[in-house]
Amino acid sequence: MPAVDPEVTRPTLIGRLGDPGDAAAWYEFDRQYRDLIVRLCRSRGLHPADAEDAHQLTLLKLVRIMPGFVYDPARGRFRSYLYRAVRSAIADTRERPIGGPTPVDIALTAEAAADPASELAWEREWRDHHLRMAMTTVRRTFDPRSLEMFDRLLAGESTAAVAGEFGTTEQAVHKVKQRVRDRLRALVEQQIRDEEGR
Repeated sequence: MPAVDPEVTRPTLIGRLGDPGDAAAWYEFDRQYRDLIVRLCRSRGLHPADAEDAHQLTLLKLVRIMPGFVYDPARGRFRSYLYRAVRSAIADTRERPIGGPTPVDIALTAEAAADPASELAWEREWRDHHLRMAMTTVRRTFDPRSLEMFDRLLAGESTAAVAGEFGTTEQAVHKVKQRVRDRLRALVEQQIRDEEGR
């Protein structure tokens, strides 16, 4: 029997969201994107509790929309669609009366006007989000000594100082830095491919 290629047979997370009953897919989506959504909400001035409300409202909007959603990369990236959903939830959260109901039926096309500062904040948060996810994976898979070297370099210590502290050569420190950076880059690229269903 031929080996099964998991990349071919594994349904993408976005595709699985079309089934509102697929709790595992929604759990995974929330695990992957909650931090990104909440950070954007906070960067747009929402208090922590309101940011959590906007996060929940984003999920409610997506649960209602995703069953009919067909992801077409030619029409745009998923991150742009997600951004519109979050931006709409932020606007709804700001506009709701204190203690009033949270609207969930407003179409994404009826959202607040685009804000260039918000779009820049979203792109920055999206990039940082993928880097944080990749760094979490790197921290689980690299040896602690290499990670400590990398962290010290990130903190601004010189290659010579790190080499001296660890009793190794500057060339060895450069190799560690390059290995970690290459792995981070590969992980971010893979995460984006997975997100876009490629």
